[in-house]
Formats: sequence, structure tokens, C-alpha cells
Amino acid sequence: MDHKHLNYFLALAKTLHFARASELCHISAPTLSRNIKQLEDEVGVALFVRDNRSVKLTKEGESFIDYATSTLANWQRFKANVKDPTQHIYGNVSIYCSVTASYSFLHQILEQLRAQHQHIEITLNTGDPALAINRVLDAHESMAIAARPSKLPAQIAFVNIGHSPLVLIGPKIQCPISEKITKNTDQIEWSELEFIVPEQGFSRQRLEQWWRKNNVHGKIYAQVAGHEAMVSMVSLGLGVAMVPKIVLDNSPLQDKVQILTCNDHQPEGFDIGLAVLKKELNDPAISALWNIAQTLGANVI
Repeated sequence: MDHKHLNYFLALAKTLHFARASELCHISAPTLSRNIKQLEDEVGVALFVRDNRSVKLTKEGESFIDYATSTLANWQRFKANVKDPTQHIYGNVSIYCSVTASYSFLHQILEQLRAQHQHIEITLNTGDPALAINRVLDAHESMAIAARPSKLPAQIAFVNIGHSPLVLIGPKIQCPISEKITKNTDQIEWSELEFIVPEQGFSRQRLEQWWRKNNVHGKIYAQVAGHEAMVSMVSLGLGVAMVPKIVLDNSPLQDKVQILTCNDHQPEGFDIGLAVLKKELNDPAISALWNIAQTLGANVI
């Protein structure tokens, strides 16, 4: 039985979605469908029930998960023993994070990974941090660096690896926004300013909470995916924004914006950590990264 077919089967069993499974396997959906059909022909039973709307495991498909998982695990152990009797860990782990997290928190994890587990391969996708937890829940990636939400989904394991305050920033260049800020240095009239805001996610929730606590009727100039773009728009004088301080500290535009003082309720920061589905922690490669993240978390002050 082709191990490739078993990997494809487990990806589809995990996602129950041909497009997502094909993305995980780096093949097209028609190719995935063809390989699953070949596997079913070899096994002699249908492993999935599929129609135009959904994909479901059959009773036989649910039983086949244990066989496929144990067979691939035994194969990996055999390869490890043949290649190196010292039992190196092999595998590929996909990770999702923001651009800022990729060269801050992720850099620390990968630095230790290279030193401890040279045979683990990493696939990295970057994007809006607001999507991080859902990317793991939807099985687009194995792990994600994310802000810890107020209510963590039951399926998710989360280990803290850092913390970031939220700061309010405004432009330094001469513009209507900076003039309004300068005019009210003792007490900024926030309701008179235009805000660059996140489209969604934890930072958006924190901003709206801060608005309510300070009785600010926020005027939204633009909604943006990603904090890095928010810093850029503020530097151009298009508005003010609330961003994680770690994004500002790593931005090439940090000298073109100013941190604004809030005399009333301060924005509440958030913990940043590594998120993974609890059931995936049995995978040796994922577990290796998880252990490294736990070590980093233990050093967080």
C-alpha cells in the first residue's frame, strides 16, 4: 500500500474538505480525489461519503484512521533507524503567523529547532494575525503564533511565549491629524481623530473596549488586515491607530510615528503564544516544537 495514499487519506480525514486537504498535501483537489479513489479500490470499501456539499467518513473510514496512523508512524521509525540509529525526529510542520512574529517569536523557536532537530522541515505561511487560531482549527496549518483570545477553543492547546502591550500611535509629519494632537497635548480629543483599525480579531476587540471605557466615539478612516500596514498608514498622516508594541518596535517606520499618551484607561495588552490542536501533540515533530515553545514560555517574565 502506497504511503502517499495514506498521507492523503489522513489529510482528508482530518479536514473533511477536499480543497483544504489538497492544500495541506500540496496537490490539486482532482489529484487528491483520484488518489483517494485508488486507495478505496485497493482497500475494497468506501472510506468517505461525499456529495456536492460535504465529505464524511464511513464506519470503515473511521476504523482505517488507526491503521493509516500506525503504519506511517512505524514507517517513520524504520526510516529513522536506517538513517541514524540515534533516533532523530523527522517530519514537516506547517506554521502560520504574522510577518512581525516570523522574525521575532518564531525566530527564537526555529533557532533552537535547528540546533536540536535538524531533520524537521518547516512550511511557513504569513498573514493577518486575527486569522491565526482559525487557521489551526480549520487545519490549514499545524501550528500558529497567535494572541491568546479571552476564550480559548476547547480543541486548542496554547503555550505563552511572550507578551505585548498595546500602544496608541499618531503621525509625526505635519498634517491635520498631528495638528489636532498638538492642539490638545494635555488631553487628546480622541473622538475628533480618524482611526486606522484592524478588520477583525483580538486587537479590534481591545480597541472597541478602550473606546467604550473612555467614551470615545471612534471615527474609522480605514479597516486594514495586518498591523504592519496600520503603522504605514499612520506614518502617512491618515489617522491614529492602536497596535501591539512589538509590531512598532520591529517596524522600519517606527521613527515616523509617535506614541500617544492616554491619561484615562490604558489599552490592555495581550499574551502571545503557540497554538496547536491538542490531538496533534502526539506527532513527534509537532511535539518537538511544542517543547521548545514551553521552554521559551518558562522564561517569559
